[in-house]
Amino acid sequence: MKAFQLHKSPLFLKIIFVLSIAIIFFIGGVTFKHITILKKSSIWVTNSYEVNMELEKLLSYIKDAETGQRGYIISRDETFLKPYYNSKGLIKKSYNNITRLTKNSRTQQSNLKKLLFYINKRQNYLSKSIYLIQQDEYQRSDLNRNLLIGKAVMDTVRIKVENMIQTEKNLLHSRQKNYENMMSYTPLFIYLTLLVTLIMITIAFIKMNTDLIALKKANNTLLVANEANSMAEIVGKFGSWQLNLETNKFIYSDNEYRLLGCEPQSFNAGVDEFIKFIHPEDVESVKERAKIMFESDNLPAFTYRIIRKDGEIRYFRALGRMLENLLGHKTYIGTTTDVTEEVFANKFMEERNRELEANNKELTAFNYIASHDLQEPLRKIETFISRLIDKDYDKMSESGQQYVSKIQSSANRMRILIDDLLQFSRTNKTEKIFEFANLNDLLDNAKQELAQTIEDKKATIDSNDLPHLKVIPFQIQQLFTNLIGNSLKYSSENVTPSIVINSSLIVSQSEPLLPKNKDKYYKITVKDNGIGFEQEYADKIFILFNRLHNKNQYDGTGIGLAICKKIVENHKGYIFAEGNPNEGSLFTVYLPTS
Repeated sequence: MKAFQLHKSPLFLKIIFVLSIAIIFFIGGVTFKHITILKKSSIWVTNSYEVNMELEKLLSYIKDAETGQRGYIISRDETFLKPYYNSKGLIKKSYNNITRLTKNSRTQQSNLKKLLFYINKRQNYLSKSIYLIQQDEYQRSDLNRNLLIGKAVMDTVRIKVENMIQTEKNLLHSRQKNYENMMSYTPLFIYLTLLVTLIMITIAFIKMNTDLIALKKANNTLLVANEANSMAEIVGKFGSWQLNLETNKFIYSDNEYRLLGCEPQSFNAGVDEFIKFIHPEDVESVKERAKIMFESDNLPAFTYRIIRKDGEIRYFRALGRMLENLLGHKTYIGTTTDVTEEVFANKFMEERNRELEANNKELTAFNYIASHDLQEPLRKIETFISRLIDKDYDKMSESGQQYVSKIQSSANRMRILIDDLLQFSRTNKTEKIFEFANLNDLLDNAKQELAQTIEDKKATIDSNDLPHLKVIPFQIQQLFTNLIGNSLKYSSENVTPSIVINSSLIVSQSEPLLPKNKDKYYKITVKDNGIGFEQEYADKIFILFNRLHNKNQYDGTGIGLAICKKIVENHKGYIFAEGNPNEGSLFTVYLPTS
């Protein structure tokens, strides 16, 4: 993947640049090499030409000596010997030149040594022939033999010179052929190299052009992002700052100045200038935080006060962290947020919490009074009424008996009301300890609590398999007790109560009454065939002390369903009720799976 993304990185352009420079140097090297070879070829041609010329001269000098000898033999005029005498020096000079020109050729050097032997031999025979003629007495046969041998040697010299000329031509031809072979593929090679270089430069140009377009887009996007960030800073009441750890220079955003009540960029960003706005009581604390910033990579959030230019005191919260870019340069970035409203809101909440705590203490005191002080006189009333009925009930008048019965009934209702209030209070105050429990067991426990009522009414309770959930066990048991007890209480006359409890796993978004998300819940329904209720009262029945029927018709305090709602809320669930008069009611409970 990294190799695939190489063409998108700045390294790609560097590679193209280096390769292009290397290819240019390579082409230059090849060109220089061929110029050098061409130069050498020219030198070789000139050298061969000079060698051939010197060989021709050498042969010509030998012929001049031979011609001079022949003229002298015929005319006996020593004037003809002048070419002969001059040729010796010229032959030597020419031979030395040939030796110098062919010093790099072993073949020619070998041929030259052989040629020298025959030249010396020819000169010896020339000298001998002249010597014989200069003597008055000589044999004609000796002269003829000497001339014939000289002619044969001269023929050999001529052959050797021709061989050397041919050898030089062959050597030149071989060198020329090598040069032509090299020059035959070099243009193609240079063309291909230039073509590759052109392709690479084109690719680099396309990449640079693409990067330039991307850079323009990025700059436009950055410009929009900067404007959006500036707007966000204004709306969010925060400013940003940067600290270059290498130059120790700060940069403030425009809104950083506005938070201080100043015009943007109205003073040089820096610690000394900023400290002038900090509340005198918070200066030392801010300086300590600044030391932490320079000693670590993170500046934890902290709150302090500032005094704006207009004299208003505001609360700021600052935080920051260090960043290191690809070049290794370290910069501290941070934000400064105006949290004045948040601070005031927290103070208000703290005040309300103190009030709530005081109210809770009063409620605790009320619970204590309800569970002790109110029940104590109630127990005495019940005790004395019980004694009065046992001993003097028959002695009372009919109206007195009625009064005593009403007092006893009212005392019983008072006890039930106090017990229900205590139950509701415990639902609010009890520590919420969740643990995994089998809801089937909790349902069985609730049935046991209501066993006498179930038996008296001959009620049937059917349920499918309930789940294992993490709940507050005694509260869920109370939930079942209250819902089943409510169905038994409001059962229809002359109809056997039937209660059906079902459970299923559902997703929140599939239920019209739940939030539209993907949270999972267990849906538990409690359906009965009782007297039901009008659907318009479906929400009111969960309100504390709310009753739909007269207390003379049905016993109760109007607290039971309020307790059910509180229990379900303690489990972060939902409870709903549906009713049809004379047909029954349906209570639906949703408990989260986790």
